[in-house]
Amino acid sequence: METYPIEIEPEQIVVWMMEEIRDSPSEFKVSARRATERRELPLRKELRLGEEEREDLSEIVTTGTRQIAPIDSADGWRLTIVVEDEFGPRIFGEPETAEEDHEMELSAFYDLFIRPKRGNASAFVETDSADANSRVARLLKDIEVDRHGAKRGA
Repeated sequence: METYPIEIEPEQIVVWMMEEIRDSPSEFKVSARRATERRELPLRKELRLGEEEREDLSEIVTTGTRQIAPIDSADGWRLTIVVEDEFGPRIFGEPETAEEDHEMELSAFYDLFIRPKRGNASAFVETDSADANSRVARLLKDIEVDRHGAKRGA
């Protein structure tokens, strides 16, 4: 599989895909996941924490991942949007730091990760052939010019 980044803003991709799925829901397989992870605080001069304070604090990162693929997996491509939202330092063991990975509704992905415009968002495509690259290129063009339905792929 070849992987490459997409130059279109993740928000534009998500909004386009929500509209497209509403019009023809059976053309794409779409999934969205949310995972929360606890990480050690990075060593930075401005934090000025001692060893004991660093042990009591951790950084909380919530990652939203949305994958889009054709219903027919033989088409050979997958588009992924990842949004990583750092909530900053938290005291170790606070209830909101539960580490779990779970499916979420597509509208919830938009509401939690895209609409607030916070965090780092990126998009990339994985393809397994030159034909898949062509199909994805047409899809990305449709997203870029906001073309839907019967006009798509023109």
